[in-house]
Amino acid sequence: MIIWLTAGAFVSGSLMFSYWLGLLMSKNLKTVGDGNPGALNLWKASGYKFGLAGIVLDFLKGYLPVYAALGLVQGLGMIPIALAPIAGHAFSPFLKGKGGKAIAVTFGVWSGLTMFEVSLAYAVIMAVLVVILRFANRGGLSITEADGLQVVTGMLLVGVYLYARSFTLVVWWVWLGTFVLLVYTHRREVWACWNKIKS
Repeated sequence: MIIWLTAGAFVSGSLMFSYWLGLLMSKNLKTVGDGNPGALNLWKASGYKFGLAGIVLDFLKGYLPVYAALGLVQGLGMIPIALAPIAGHAFSPFLKGKGGKAIAVTFGVWSGLTMFEVSLAYAVIMAVLVVILRFANRGGLSITEADGLQVVTGMLLVGVYLYARSFTLVVWWVWLGTFVLLVYTHRREVWACWNKIKS
């Protein structure tokens, strides 16, 4: 059952709704902004209505399979199921293994896994980081680089919240996997930030 649920969650995550909605509007999201086939570039290319639709659909493809699995699977079996939608979005077979940055689907997964608690904490952490980076970054980082730093640093700080709330080992493993996947999907931004810090 775990194998089938993981496979289903991966397929769910790999459905590139934002990219397909862009194509419906004759927009190739790979040529918009930073080339990410996600909801933000859909918003930029086709307006807020399509952007919001992309965000909701990307959220649901992470939320629904994880929430549904909670009633069927207990313990360590939830780890691959919870990570599968994020991995599916990051390595979508529908885009020949080249997916998106997996931000909305990450919120969906964590909303399903923790009944919105951790996803709300992550949102608050990211909002605080936006303010901090706005004042600390005086032209040093591009908007894309600052966004990538915000996403990755925010997930790292979620670990502090998990520790303070004494979450289970399963949740910690999902957090570690999520962090690794987000570092990968934001690797260019992280690397650019690192080079600027070194210089």
